[in-house]
Amino acid sequence: MATTDATGYDAKALPGVHTRLKRRGLLPAEHLVDGGYTSLVHLEQAAREHQVTVTGPLPVNSTRQHRKNDGFGRDDFHIDFDRRQVTCPQGETSRGWHGPYPTSSPTAAPLIVARFTKSQCRPCPVRTRCTTTADSARTVGFPPRELRDLQLRVRAEQQTPEWQTHYAVRSGVEGTINELAHGHGMRRCRYRGQQKAHLQHVFTAIAANIERLSRRPPTGEAPPSRPPTAFQNFLDQYGVPRPRSWRSARD
Repeated sequence: MATTDATGYDAKALPGVHTRLKRRGLLPAEHLVDGGYTSLVHLEQAAREHQVTVTGPLPVNSTRQHRKNDGFGRDDFHIDFDRRQVTCPQGETSRGWHGPYPTSSPTAAPLIVARFTKSQCRPCPVRTRCTTTADSARTVGFPPRELRDLQLRVRAEQQTPEWQTHYAVRSGVEGTINELAHGHGMRRCRYRGQQKAHLQHVFTAIAANIERLSRRPPTGEAPPSRPPTAFQNFLDQYGVPRPRSWRSARD
């Protein structure tokens, strides 16, 4: 259990989680996390410092062109790290390469900025598909080579059915969070101060583990199937087929 300030965000807590697990000799080879914990910086840091593969949905390209699926986004530009040049879809080569610059967020990767000139962009016949800036000159920002390669690889992998099937193993974690929040009142602190709140979280987690262990069948017996919900029973009553991901006592 990790208790943080209410203003903190998920990704910032990940390095501390790995440090505490390493101290106790409990580091996993792979750590499945949700999208709130995935950033290029932490994926690279976990692999470099702890040899842990962090698996989770990496945020997609957020550029205007990518969001609207119209125009030339960053991925349409060819980046040559050896020559420190970027080539646009029309064959023009950047005239400036600056950075990497640190970002304001500790979870965001530093950025290299490649700049094109007005003389290159203004005569371009497809300029409006590339940039809408007042001076009509395009800039392209991207992380350093190691992080860029990691970004491309992870984004490609998470589009495959194999990755999605593997990541689906994490779905049970949300049930645990729901059990703690709604079944044990974890959304409300019973004590003042972060240290006392942390004790509440630890004791509640211990109680939840004991409760789960008490429901486990004797060794060698298969665990009972999860009973269907009221909504699933309603669908069965009217002959509506269930999605495959739903479980029932008859599975």
